[in-house]
Order: sequence, then C-alpha cells, then structure tokens
Amino acid sequence: MLHRLAIRDFVIVDALEIEVGAGLTVLSGETGAGKSILVDALQLALGGRGEAGVVREGAARAEITAEFDAPASLAPWLAEAGFEADAENAGRLLLRRVIDAQGKSRAWVNGSAATATQLREAGEALVDIHGQHAWQSLTRAPSVRAILDAYAQVDARPLALAWAAWRDARDALAAAREKQGGLERERERLAWQLGEIDKLAPGEDEWPELDAEHKRLANAQSLLDAASGALAAISGNDGERAADAEALVAGAIDALEGVVAFDDRLAETIEALRGAEAQLRDAAHTLSGYLDRTELDPARLRAVDERMSAWVGLARRYRRPPAELSALRAQWKDELRALDAAADLDGLGAASDAARAAYDLAAKRISAARRAAAPKLAAAVTRTMQQLGMAGGRLEVALAATDAPQSFGLESAEFLVAGHAGTTPRPLGKVASGGELSRIALSVAVVTSELDTGGDAPATLIFDEVDAGIGGAVAETVGRLMKQLGRDRQVLAVTHLPQVAACADRHFVVSKQTGKGQARSAVDAVAGESRVAEIARMLGGEKLSSTSLAHAQEMLSSSAIERPAKGTRKAPP
Repeated sequence: MLHRLAIRDFVIVDALEIEVGAGLTVLSGETGAGKSILVDALQLALGGRGEAGVVREGAARAEITAEFDAPASLAPWLAEAGFEADAENAGRLLLRRVIDAQGKSRAWVNGSAATATQLREAGEALVDIHGQHAWQSLTRAPSVRAILDAYAQVDARPLALAWAAWRDARDALAAAREKQGGLERERERLAWQLGEIDKLAPGEDEWPELDAEHKRLANAQSLLDAASGALAAISGNDGERAADAEALVAGAIDALEGVVAFDDRLAETIEALRGAEAQLRDAAHTLSGYLDRTELDPARLRAVDERMSAWVGLARRYRRPPAELSALRAQWKDELRALDAAADLDGLGAASDAARAAYDLAAKRISAARRAAAPKLAAAVTRTMQQLGMAGGRLEVALAATDAPQSFGLESAEFLVAGHAGTTPRPLGKVASGGELSRIALSVAVVTSELDTGGDAPATLIFDEVDAGIGGAVAETVGRLMKQLGRDRQVLAVTHLPQVAACADRHFVVSKQTGKGQARSAVDAVAGESRVAEIARMLGGEKLSSTSLAHAQEMLSSSAIERPAKGTRKAPP
C-alpha cells in the first residue's frame, strides 16, 4: 500500500507531500489543474520513462519519492538485489527518482542506488494503474491471456520452462543431424589419438617416479662409492679405526672423563659427545644397510630409459610436457564421450520426444483450465457491464489454437465485446465508443482485482479518469464499485465525477495557481464543509448555489460513512 508521495519541481508542482491511507482516495479538480500529474509522478517513481521536460521550468531537477508497505512477495527480490530496509524501517519500501534538467535520471531503492529497470520490477508488485486508455492493453493477446490465467488460477511459468526444455532438446537433435559427418570425423581422430596414448598407458604420477628412478639407476656407482666412503669415515674400514669419527669421539670422551671430577662444568660437554657418538653409530648402521640393498642394475636402467623415451616421444608429437600426458588422456576421453553423446541420434531423439511429451501434458492441463475459466470470466465481466450502463452488452473470451506450440501454451486469447443486445461480439479494439471502452476496462479491472487480495497482486489500484464519458446512475455505480474495491485494496482515482468523489474515504483537490508569471499545482485535503463545496463545484461549476450545496450534502450523506482525510504538508525547502 502507498503511504506517502513527495514531489519537488515536477512539471508545475514546486513542492508537495501527500499521505494516503487505505480504502478509496479520490483526486478532483478543474480541467488543467494537473490532477493526473500526481499519477505521472508516481509512474516515474515506479520506473517510468523520464525526460528533461518533466523538470519544472527554472529548476535544476525533479525529485519524486514514494513510500510503500513492502509486500512479502517482494522480499526475496529485495534481498537478492541488496535493497533490504534497515531494522528501523522494516516492512517499508522507499522508492526515489531524480531527473535533472539535462534528462539524466538516477534512482534509489531503500537508499541504495538502483536502475529504472529495478524500479519497474518493484513497481509491478506494488501498483496496478488503469489509465483512460487501459482498454488498449486488453487488445493484446498476452495481456488477455495473463488475465485469464489469473482468473483460472493457472501458473504458466512451469509450462514456459517445459517449452524451453523441449526447444533445447529439439535444437540439440537438429544440430547433431546437421553436423553428423563432422562429428564422426572428429570422433575418429580422437579415437585414433587415444589409441596411441593408450599404448603408453601413462599413469597419473608415473612420470615423476620414472624420473627419480632413472636418476638413481644412472648414478648407482657414484652413490655406492659415496656411501662406502662415508661409512669408512664414520666407523673405519677393514678394522682400522685409529682415525675414524667414532674412535675420535670415543677418545675425547675418555680424556674428559678423567678430569671431570675436578670441574663438573665438563659434564655437559661429555653428554653432547655421547649423543654424537650414538648418532654416528646410527648413521653407520643406515649406510651399511644402504650398501647391502643397493647394487648396479643395467637391465632396469635400460628399461627405464626406454619407458622415458616413449613418454618424451609422445609428448613431442602432441606438443605437451611429458608430465601432462596423463591429464591429456583423461581430457580426450571426456571429449570422446561428449562426441559419442552428440552423435547418439537415437538418444537425442528420445530426449526430444520426452521433453515434447512433458510439454504437451502441461499444456493440455493449462488449456483445460483456460477453457473452463473463459466463460466464467466472461460472465463476471458481463454482469459488471450491466451495472455500468451497458444493458444487453456482453464480453466473450475467445480461445484460438496456435499454429505451433508456444511457451505460453497451445492457444491465444482475445476479448470480444458486444456493446448492445443483438449485436455480434467483435474484437475489443474495434468497439467504437470511448465511453464504452473505459467502462469495459473498468469492468475487467473490477473482476480481476478481486482475484488475489492477499497474495501476489499489487495492493494499490489507480484509476486515472477511466470514468470519462459516463454520468448519472452509471457514475454512481462506478463510485460504489471503486469503494467496494477499496475494502480489499487501496484505490486511488483521478475523477471529474461528483458521484465517484462522494463515495471516497478521503478526498484531495488539485488546484492550479498563477503567480509571478508561473503556474503551480497544489493539493489539499478536503473534509466537512470544504468537501461539500468541492462536490457542489463538480455538480454545478464554480458558482455555488444553495441547491448544489444541498445536493452535494445529500450525495455525501447517502454514500458510505466518510473517513477522516489525512492532510498534506509542504515539503521542506
């Protein structure tokens, strides 16, 4: 629901702020006063097209701010876009739009920078606007189908997904058929390359292991000589221990132990030498074992040489480092599997058939729901048309099969209308009378607005002079219908009809004032005597008579109990 609309320097509005509540709110005023300017400003806040011409003459920029209740259905979108309100303003949604004198536009949602597209996305969940030419959207098949689906409580989104899945499967099959020759040649090439690399069968970690083993075998004699020399240096060779490391450390220990009794500070050094002696014995043991296990193996060296040569030769052929051959083999296997799948015409055909069957099943269910709902929707709108001075008129919802399956289903939808009894229903766009068109649009709005008052439907309905061309008893009916809508939805109506204004829960008057060579619009809440005066003006013009005032008072008294109107206040300078 819209709570507040603030406008600054927009067309002929310098600054105003209007607070709106639940129920039916009407805006009235003389012709040319700018009643529809408020609706135009709100449309800009909801992402409508902006241009430099909307900036009040002499001003640097126009600014519109609209504050709404944030519907639960919009919460995921707000969270994903990063537009969640802070804790203090939780549950509220603030939209702001600024357009400068050069036509540059900026937008914000809950204080965060946004795009006009994002404003429009939010606006779709907030407000439903019916203008004087609302009937024009009812001549377009997508709009009619959307109305029918809502009335039938049909969700066509899964059908669109099923259609997209079938389209993709069908396109994959067609592409495979077209490229079958090329795919087969590519498959043969990959299969031959895999055959070559499979002969080598490179293991995932084999290359570094081969490289390490080759280095060890190629340098076996040097390794043996070095280990033997190290063992001799540690523990002697052939029993000669006079100058080996173990003997020298043992001699140092013996020398110190003979005098440690005279200075115990040498005890720590003795412990260090004993540790070194133990480590030398461990090293000698390890070297001895290494010499026992290591031997020259020319045959194994030749085998490793041959294996590494095969790796290097294959790597050169495919211009890859040897270490990448195993990964290349896995990649080619994946590519071959993909080609096999792409070349599987039977499998692709089966997948396309299955996707089409799933689409057909969903489409037939939706078609049945549409066929069942179409006459009910037509009857409901027809009943409302009778109340709006179109006695004998009727609306039909015509369903026609499409030439091919579409994302929206198997049929298109169109409104056919007969304005009078005995006439043949014709497409809505061919109905001549502008008044009839407005009343038909209002009838559809009344019926469809009741479809979902607590779910995803916008909580705010705006009627911008859709009552043009009607009067008398029909005008009274329009007022009652709008008031009825206001019980479940917030309704704002720009009207010139006193019968509609008398049914309002709150009433604002738009006036145009001229001063210092400039015109400006002002909006004031009216109640009590001022409201009676406005209704009287709408009845009989600027010159108020006791008769028109009495008539106005009677109209207000016979309407629903008037709720106190909230006032307006000037925006801060």
